[in-house]
Amino acid sequence: MSIFNDTQIAFKDKSTDQLKKAQWMFRAIENPALTNIGINLLNFTVKNNFPFVEGVVRKTLFEQFVGGETREKSMEVVKKLFKNHIGSIFDYAIEGKEEEATFDHTCQEIQQNIKFAEGNPAIPFVVFKPTGFGRLDLYAEVQRGKELTSSEKEEWNRVVKRYDDVCKLAYEKNVVVMVDAEESWIQTAVDNLVNEMKARYNREKAIVWNTIQMYRTGRLEYLAEDLKRAAEKGYFLGYKFVRGAYMEKERERAAEMNYPDPIQPNKQATDDNYNAAIAFVIDNLDKVSGYFGTHNEKSTELVMDKMREKNLVNDHPQIYFGQLYGMSDNITYFLGSKKYNASKYLPYGPVKDVVPYLTRRAQENTSVAGQTGRELGLIQKELKRRRGIN
Repeated sequence: MSIFNDTQIAFKDKSTDQLKKAQWMFRAIENPALTNIGINLLNFTVKNNFPFVEGVVRKTLFEQFVGGETREKSMEVVKKLFKNHIGSIFDYAIEGKEEEATFDHTCQEIQQNIKFAEGNPAIPFVVFKPTGFGRLDLYAEVQRGKELTSSEKEEWNRVVKRYDDVCKLAYEKNVVVMVDAEESWIQTAVDNLVNEMKARYNREKAIVWNTIQMYRTGRLEYLAEDLKRAAEKGYFLGYKFVRGAYMEKERERAAEMNYPDPIQPNKQATDDNYNAAIAFVIDNLDKVSGYFGTHNEKSTELVMDKMREKNLVNDHPQIYFGQLYGMSDNITYFLGSKKYNASKYLPYGPVKDVVPYLTRRAQENTSVAGQTGRELGLIQKELKRRRGIN
């Protein structure tokens, strides 16, 4: 029996109408063929500016998975969550754009998020996606050690400056900034850049945090190397741990380009890897802080168990839990009710611009075994409970 099954706690902020709408939507997402057709249709209609689409998206996927069109409009959600001891992590969810002006705008947006989060316990972290600051192909060239042209060097210097501008401001404002993970063929370039920022700004505490995808091979070894490097250079470490979201793409590319598959051989190996990362954090709290981003109930409970074994308080300042907004409320709200450092990744952005994020979310729900079924089961259980009360 899972400790995360109390649907009255999980859905206390959702009206019955909202639950019925979520039930309809998760039923649609549960069908992979229907999801793929819907995604293709949605992308086509958005690309061709069909006028009715924005309203449909706003009332369905957007309402379920996004906080609002701006950070200010998302504050209603932030306040509601914080009443339940749940923090919000603003995620400027604009994806798939590669113009320099967009990168500059995203960088400015993240800096505004840092200023917005300063001194506000309801917003414990700010996050950015590496490909929001520079072209994926440029990261790949840097990772391969390719000699850059003079214009590419200038372009890369602008990427480095965006990182530094954001991390320096985070340091000055005492706001933790997390750098999201990307595909393996650019992740080393990202890691190297984040390590530069950590060495610069994590001297007193972990301000700059990296994201580690535990479905990848070699990540535990990387953590050990990172810890050694931090000890030698005298700085602190912070990590967000996730399982990962690009499995099919990673495997296909490895097969196509004939290099070793960077993904763990099966789900059990990924789970074991993730759980080893939990132990790594708990055993190294003198140097390491951890944010466990997971919808996996067993991993979440394992963190709680290890905290108890070490006699750590529930709201220990170096241990955070997180789930995506619109999913796994049964985990987040339970953790909040027990005063753990619970949080939601809260995406925001204009409806049309967040469609790539929303379609990725729908695809991930379809591909993660049992995730959509769990959401549906919990919603149905709560609707049944409410009918019993009425």
